[in-house]
Amino acid sequence: MIQIKEVKSLKQIKQAVDFYYELYKDDPFWVPPIRKDEIKLMNPEENPAFRFCDTKFWTAWKDGKIAGRITAIINRDYNKKTGEKAGRFSRVEFIDDKAVSEALFQTAEAWLKEKGMEKIHGPLGFTNLDTQGLLIEGFDYLPSIGSVYHKPYYKAHIEALGFEKENDWIEFRLTVGEKANNKALRGAALIKKRYGFEVIKPQSTKELQKYIKPIFNILNEAFADLPYVAPFNDEMIEYYAGKYFKVLNPKYVNIVKKDEKIVGFVVGLPSLSTAMQKAKGKLFPTGFYHIMKAMKHPEVIDLLLTGVVPEYQNAGVAVILFAELQKEMLKDGIDQMETTGIFETNHNVISNWKNFDHIQHRRRRCFVKKLS
Repeated sequence: MIQIKEVKSLKQIKQAVDFYYELYKDDPFWVPPIRKDEIKLMNPEENPAFRFCDTKFWTAWKDGKIAGRITAIINRDYNKKTGEKAGRFSRVEFIDDKAVSEALFQTAEAWLKEKGMEKIHGPLGFTNLDTQGLLIEGFDYLPSIGSVYHKPYYKAHIEALGFEKENDWIEFRLTVGEKANNKALRGAALIKKRYGFEVIKPQSTKELQKYIKPIFNILNEAFADLPYVAPFNDEMIEYYAGKYFKVLNPKYVNIVKKDEKIVGFVVGLPSLSTAMQKAKGKLFPTGFYHIMKAMKHPEVIDLLLTGVVPEYQNAGVAVILFAELQKEMLKDGIDQMETTGIFETNHNVISNWKNFDHIQHRRRRCFVKKLS
């Protein structure tokens, strides 16, 4: 007998988060996020996304213990943009028991139908900077902190419930070589001369702060037509800036401007995956030490975010951005870069990655199902 309970209190949120950590604690390829951040994300008083998202959160119980969890989200801003009546499932986790997964999804689907939704897709978070997609390939590779990890049996459970593929993201591990980088720098120099682009390299975290709003404005422009994306408002910009920008090393952030206007950026982040595993979801007493050590002595750079305004997407701005990032990496003796997910249909960017010595090692999927 499976019992479904709605998560309403902070105590229940903590129980659901604890289940997640317990489920994956022995998995060598899982990167645990900071536990407090996970709790805040599901707390309406802490996460400003609840202002434009209708959300319900449930846990499944079996034999007196939590056996799974699921979140249902209606992003009203996204539905307004697309004209769809779409609900999302998010943060779904469960033991390998089909009665548990079926009960969870039936509960989420029933609520979304009650709210007038015509389809359900996911896993998707509150925004496109939240977790997206279910890992279906690449379980033997350590993900970046901007990616996801799941149990291999999830795919079969979800497909058995009538879900089909909607979109796939693919991820790459790139090896940056001196020869390729020199070629990129020559190309970047020609592009800068031709179009009058200038490169800005923030010298401190404080200096980087003044570019946060322009960077998110570019994200809003560059990602406007992508699936699952709605514009970031000022409150969400402040939320994500507080979450990510305080831990960035400015030397791996490059910005391109033209005529005093910011037109593109790339944000690289020293890989924190191994450090986060050592931290085990806590900053103290030792987690902060491991994270700071990884920031100062990186072996891999995670490609966290990239954006170019539509007007200049075919003008070579990305060439400049990556040439500058690669130059900084090689200067520090780093030759490995981990990309975040990119839609498998984005052939322009994928063709660029294939110019590197590379492996395409991880794939994650967004599933979809009609709500009849």
